[in-house]
Amino acid sequence: MARFWARYIEDKLVAPWLKMFRANTNEEKAEWTRETVEAVKTLEGVLSRKATPFFGGDDVGYVDVVLSGMIAWMQGTKALCDVELLDAAKTPLLVEWTERFATLDGAKVVMPDVDKLVEFAKIKRAKMMALNNN
Repeated sequence: MARFWARYIEDKLVAPWLKMFRANTNEEKAEWTRETVEAVKTLEGVLSRKATPFFGGDDVGYVDVVLSGMIAWMQGTKALCDVELLDAAKTPLLVEWTERFATLDGAKVVMPDVDKLVEFAKIKRAKMMALNNN
C-alpha cells in the first residue's frame, strides 16, 4: 500500500504542482491548482483515517519520506503561486504532520529553508519564462 501512496504523491501532487508553478495562463494555473489541492485533501483524509502521527503509523514510513520532499515546496506555494496548500483550518492533520516531521533529527539536517527555496524557485521561473519568450 505504501508504494501506491508514493506513486499517488508523485502523480497527483508533485506533477500537477510543477505544472501549476510553470503555468503560462490563469486557466492552466487554475486547472493544476485544482488537481494539487485535491491531492492535498486526499492526503489529509488518509491521515484522518489512520489516526496515527505518521503515514507509516507510529513511526516514519516510506510514504512519510516520499512526501517529506514536498514539505518546503508546499509551505512555499503561497509565495510562489498565491495558493495556500497547508492551512490549519482546512488541512490541520497535514499541517501537524509537517511540523512533527520537521522536528525529527534526520529531517532537520536535510530540510531546506523555505524562504531560500522560494527565492531559488522565483529565479528559476524567471529564467524559464525568459527562455519561453524568446
